[in-house]
Amino acid sequence: MPRITTVNTPPAPAFARRPIHELPDELISQIAAGEVVERPASVVRELVDNALDAGATQVTVRLLAGGVRLIAVEDDGCGIAEQELTLALRRHATSKIASLDELESVATMGFRGEALAAIASVSELSLLSRTATASAACLLDARSGELRPAARAVGTTVQVKELFFSTPARRKFLKSDATELAHCVQALRRHALARPDVGFALWHEGRLAQQWRATCAPGQEPGDDALARRMADVLGEDFITESLTVHHQAGPLVITGRAGLPSSARSRADQQYSYVNGRYVRDKVLQHAARAAYEDVLHGQRQPIWVLYLRIDPARVDVNVHPTKIEVRFRDSREVHQATLHALQQVLAAPRAQALAGAPASIPTENFKPNRPQTLAWQAQAALKLEESSGHKVSDLQALWGKPAPAMPDSPAQAPAEALPPAQPVVGAGVPAPEAAGAGDTAAWPLGRALAQIHGVYILAENTRGLVIVDMHAAHERIVYERLKAQIDAARRIASQPLLIPATFAATPLEVATAETQGETLAMLGLEITAFSARTLAVRAVPTTLVQGDAVELARKVLAELAQYEASSVVERARNEILATMACHGAVRANRLLSLPEMNALLRQMETTERSDQCNHGRPTWRQLSMKELDALFLRGR
Repeated sequence: MPRITTVNTPPAPAFARRPIHELPDELISQIAAGEVVERPASVVRELVDNALDAGATQVTVRLLAGGVRLIAVEDDGCGIAEQELTLALRRHATSKIASLDELESVATMGFRGEALAAIASVSELSLLSRTATASAACLLDARSGELRPAARAVGTTVQVKELFFSTPARRKFLKSDATELAHCVQALRRHALARPDVGFALWHEGRLAQQWRATCAPGQEPGDDALARRMADVLGEDFITESLTVHHQAGPLVITGRAGLPSSARSRADQQYSYVNGRYVRDKVLQHAARAAYEDVLHGQRQPIWVLYLRIDPARVDVNVHPTKIEVRFRDSREVHQATLHALQQVLAAPRAQALAGAPASIPTENFKPNRPQTLAWQAQAALKLEESSGHKVSDLQALWGKPAPAMPDSPAQAPAEALPPAQPVVGAGVPAPEAAGAGDTAAWPLGRALAQIHGVYILAENTRGLVIVDMHAAHERIVYERLKAQIDAARRIASQPLLIPATFAATPLEVATAETQGETLAMLGLEITAFSARTLAVRAVPTTLVQGDAVELARKVLAELAQYEASSVVERARNEILATMACHGAVRANRLLSLPEMNALLRQMETTERSDQCNHGRPTWRQLSMKELDALFLRGR
């Protein structure tokens, strides 16, 4: 039997400690390039930023292979002096800031001084520039450092060839040429929307892909007309026709731009542009404020469209948050959130019927002959008085809110004119009988005169523009909803009902901390959430109308909202959801036949009710068909 010998293998050597050493400059630049340069569009963004900071009035971008083979950005700015060309390619070399005070109040697009160095480390970069005082331009090759004279007008041209040639792994992550080109176009589009005083052109493979001419004088503060023309050029004419002008000032904050109508919402959030002092940003504060303003008028998961410009003291915003400079941090985020929210709410609240018809905000009594029967607003509203079985009345709200709201009168004889609620001005006055209304009276009504009802669902009305089709349930649902919001004080506490068996769930440390610090806010929402153990929370009470729901899911949702956003916005949102549910049950139902006076009363209320263009779920309440559209249906004039 052969003898078996065992060989004792030596143990694996322990990890050999490597000494600490400084990284070479080239490797440092490539690491930094990973943060600054993600794809060709990142290079376009950085180079166009520099061009705008140089005072350019015309910026031209030339691309090959979607920007992978070549990115050339030409401008007519002030240029770079010959002795500063080599310094411009060093890391953290810039002319934008020189001290901490200037860093805390940055007013330029660029300031970090690392973009050119990062780009040069992962590509073949050349810099051609000439100042107004120089007799000729100078060309600098970043790879060799060679500097030689060249021909060029005043301005700068930066050429970036073979992006990521020195880091092949990064280049493999790039998409197709068409995809990279689309990202470059989007990057230039963001600049074009912010600077209507500058012309932009983008060439791809020798062909002009996009061009936007300046809509105002260089350096001039653009007005609403100049901004609207640039938005129409960049986003299309439909954006202007389907959006409203925003102009709001709250102390030192000024918000301008355009907000899209709820009916123009898209399935993707690809037309949401927010700017802070001319810089395109993606900021959670601004996005949440905009979403909150649209929350009451959007259907499902539709995404609104907007272009908003926020002007603020540069010292009140920190732009040194991320190397890409696309994120900012406000000194007072609540101030910015409230200003943006109120700016959009004011624009979206106005009934669109008034603007389309060009009618006054209220119907003057002189438009009606004195011998015609006049009807007070509360009498017109009484025509739509809900039956006892149709849903909740206003007086039923005492089950949800601590104090009962004033009940609506049961008959016209019990409702004097001075008893009208403040939210219901006498704008429905003068609703004549349908058979007595003439064409002159119809002109004063934006939604026109009711003609008929179709299958108990839609109302047909005639106005000066043509035909109006109204979804009566959706329209009345919004009217009831807005009336409930006006009559219920937002500070009242939602009534809650204790659970017989508390619902417990495993909570994260953030949820536990939120439940402990936001106890008063949770109580206002009708929720009682206490700590059951160090990692467990117990839901002991929920709002009375949500007793049958999932208490744990409700608690998690509210705690997540409170942890991320302000307590006041969460309280208002929860209140509105409850009132929206009640308004839906309280509005007139389909298949209920309405008389012509009832239809006219509904139309008059829609003309003066905020957000009456959409129901509580975001669906449209009415549509306008012009005479031109009706003629096209029947081929008239052909």
